[in-house]
Amino acid sequence: MLLILLSAFFSSSETAMMAVNRYRIKTLADQGNRSAKLVLNLLSSPDRLLGTILFGNNVANIAASTLATVVGLRLFGDVGLAYAPMILVFVVLIFAEVAPKTLAAVNPERIAYPAAWVLAGLQILLSPFVWSVKIFSNGLLNLLGVHVTAQTNALNSEELRAAVYESSEKIDVSHQEMLLRILEMEKVTVEDVMIPRADMEAIDLEDDWDDIVEQLATSHHTRVPVFQGSMDNMIGIAHIRKMFYLTHMAEFNRETMLSMIREPYFIPENTSVTHALTNLQEQRRRFGIVVDEYGDIKGLVTLEMILEEVVGDFTTVVPGMDDDITGEPDGSFLVRGSTYLRDINRQLDWQLPTDTVKTVNGLITEYLEDIPVASTCFKLGDYTVEIVQTRDTSVHVARLKRLNTTILAGEE
Repeated sequence: MLLILLSAFFSSSETAMMAVNRYRIKTLADQGNRSAKLVLNLLSSPDRLLGTILFGNNVANIAASTLATVVGLRLFGDVGLAYAPMILVFVVLIFAEVAPKTLAAVNPERIAYPAAWVLAGLQILLSPFVWSVKIFSNGLLNLLGVHVTAQTNALNSEELRAAVYESSEKIDVSHQEMLLRILEMEKVTVEDVMIPRADMEAIDLEDDWDDIVEQLATSHHTRVPVFQGSMDNMIGIAHIRKMFYLTHMAEFNRETMLSMIREPYFIPENTSVTHALTNLQEQRRRFGIVVDEYGDIKGLVTLEMILEEVVGDFTTVVPGMDDDITGEPDGSFLVRGSTYLRDINRQLDWQLPTDTVKTVNGLITEYLEDIPVASTCFKLGDYTVEIVQTRDTSVHVARLKRLNTTILAGEE
């Protein structure tokens, strides 16, 4: 019985030590948990640890097998030699392997902590034998092209995403969404989140001076781009509050305004928002001007827009501006043509295609290959699209509705 218990101890210890959450163990070790520190230390050299466990386990099993054979021979003679191994296999399999390992897999920390103290002592006691076994086993693995090195257990983004989903019961929903958005940031470019050129509020230095002063006084933004003649001729960035304060002084004019404008910071359109955020922090900027491969202005991206990719919308709604997505009683949604498809997919849990186009207007014009007129309707995959209002060369408002795919499938 003692040998079976020893075998069960080593079997459960092996499973528990390999099954523990190493990130949790490291956290507890950093907090001063002595057992966690010992477990972490043992796991830093898995070949020595496994050598110690397997040595103890094999000694216990071999000793139990020998003892069972001797007992069977004495009690039942030659017949006992046949029955002893069969009975021992059943006992070892149930009581020394399956049950202990299952228990350890379910509760790895409860087994690993106390076992670590015993294994640490045995590792020191058996160090000469374990060292020789390690040399021979590692030499054999090297001959087979396998090099034993310490495992870092680093996770890639997909594995991290799976870990976040699996921990959904332990993580607040808002925190889970933030973590998932952080993992998605590397795939999102500034072009996906920027304010397009057509919607940019900017100051033209060639406008009448009174109009410029009025624009400074009525702007809802703290900083706005300043250009001369054409937006592609970008001069810099104006700090509205500082300039508006000086408008009450007689010496405020175009020259003094120009002296206060800070040079613009340009960001290529294909830059990921992660890199853009890092660059904006290094440059101590609040936003950058987005340019395409030809150097033409495409839009602007602000620090707040990038942060919203992580924490969600938090910026103040500008007075007079309607919502980009408005629900209707029939289940459809009125959306502006400039609304990003990513925002619609995120808010409504839809799957509108975003591979080649970014906005609702781009989606419609790419599908129709033309500028549609109002009241045009068509079906796009699992969605219906109705053009509500057009403006110049683009769709201003459209009505989108998701079809009930379950019902349609049943009817077919």
